[in-house]
Amino acid sequence: MGKPVVLVVMDGVGWTEKDMGNAVLHAYKPQIEELMTKWPHTTIKASGTAVGLPSDDDMGNSEVGHNALGCGQIYSQGAKLVNESIESGAIFKSAAWNGAVSFVKEHNGKLHFIGLLSDGNVHSNISHLIAMIKEAKKEGIKEVRVHTLLDGRDVPETSALQYIDQLEDVFKELNDDSFHGCIASGGGRMTTTMDRYEADWAMVERGWHIHVMGDGRMFSSATEAIETYRKEGGYTDQYLPGFVVGKDGVPAGTIDDGDSVVLYNFRGDRAVEISKAFDYMNKGFDKFDMPKKPNVFYTGMLQYDGDLKLPDNFLVEPPHIEHTMSEFLVNKGIKSFACSETQKFGHVTYFWNGNRSEKFSDELEDWVEVPSDIIPFDLKPWMKATEVTDYMVEAIESGKYQFLRCNYPNGDMVGHTGNYEATIIGVESVDLNLRRVMDACKKMDYTLLVTADHGNSDEMYDKGTNPDGSPKPKTSHSLAVVPFAVYNGPEGTEVKEGDFGLANVAATVVQLLGFEKPAEWLEAIIK
Repeated sequence: MGKPVVLVVMDGVGWTEKDMGNAVLHAYKPQIEELMTKWPHTTIKASGTAVGLPSDDDMGNSEVGHNALGCGQIYSQGAKLVNESIESGAIFKSAAWNGAVSFVKEHNGKLHFIGLLSDGNVHSNISHLIAMIKEAKKEGIKEVRVHTLLDGRDVPETSALQYIDQLEDVFKELNDDSFHGCIASGGGRMTTTMDRYEADWAMVERGWHIHVMGDGRMFSSATEAIETYRKEGGYTDQYLPGFVVGKDGVPAGTIDDGDSVVLYNFRGDRAVEISKAFDYMNKGFDKFDMPKKPNVFYTGMLQYDGDLKLPDNFLVEPPHIEHTMSEFLVNKGIKSFACSETQKFGHVTYFWNGNRSEKFSDELEDWVEVPSDIIPFDLKPWMKATEVTDYMVEAIESGKYQFLRCNYPNGDMVGHTGNYEATIIGVESVDLNLRRVMDACKKMDYTLLVTADHGNSDEMYDKGTNPDGSPKPKTSHSLAVVPFAVYNGPEGTEVKEGDFGLANVAATVVQLLGFEKPAEWLEAIIK
């Protein structure tokens, strides 16, 4: 048996000398500098094909990143899965698609699509939505409504009208005497519908009122709504208040009895709560009051939670992830500990365990969630790093665990705000707390691995400038490689030369623990 291992994931901390508002490069970070100079270290891939995405031009994200970290393998993920299903036509042969279409036809209803309207390829892709709208018309659906959640996070922060125009052009092409489609409602992704980890159910409640009931400020078009809100409040897309499209006080498309609803997001974390609202509304749902509970057929793009079987209906089979590290360690009798704050708790548990909500062993796995503050992250960029560290140090010094992992969300969550100065503080907060983890590992003679799941805070500026000449904020992830360092490892630990990615970390962990990796995993990063 090797020494116990601690793994720290610095969420959203890419490693590059390129300086487009590189908050990592310019942060005061003596701990990270020490790890990446004085100890065995390298950089590893965290985007594109290395994490199962369609191409190396696709930015990584926390979900696929933690899947790869936790299972040691590369699975087709998210957009790639849906792309394959659309290209083969399998999505339109699925029971869920046929169920949604049949339900609408039987009840003379409408087919609704809810989802993030962009080509960011992290939560959704507008091309998937367009393919389904075209297929709906082909199959004889007469009425289609789209409820647009605006991005500005995985794409430029004020790019919403680009996607609105693209969708409106599709409707102009398709609308005729037999078919009518239009945008019915919308709102920014950080204000409407797309909450995650039950941090703020009020977001989902606002979405229910806007999408289902048509209860919200009304505009003649989505374009008018976006332009008006920008003039009134200077909102970027992700924070735009909710809106309803309608005329003379009549909404363009509420969700009513006899309608079908498709949530076309493929990423699970921000799809679970709205799915619960639809699937559980007549099964004791109590997260918010529902003045209206329409009888609808609801389906997600994917099954967002395999343990909860949520939603009941889904269009594309998710990757069936097997041979996870957690299962391997449980079978070896290894006791483990996982901790993060709410914003990334699911990443060190659900995504880490191969999209599984439950533990493999209640006896051998301990999880601690630190509740996140409900506040814009650039207003408190240190977030809960200190509290996460408190739990990690206590767990290390208890001597109870052979493998411990945590996620510091700061580089990602503060990076997504586009606030460069706040993001520097976020990175520095992680670095400051790393010292305590390093000291605890030294004291207990544990090996510490430090890495990240994707880039973000390393690229805070987009190309071009604002009208006043200031840099244009970039709120999306980056394609940067991420750091990987081994602190206080066994004598003689060396990093191999090679082309490594996040999926190589699992084998590294179990090798340090003294085990041979499963045959299905990629090789370890260390000799």
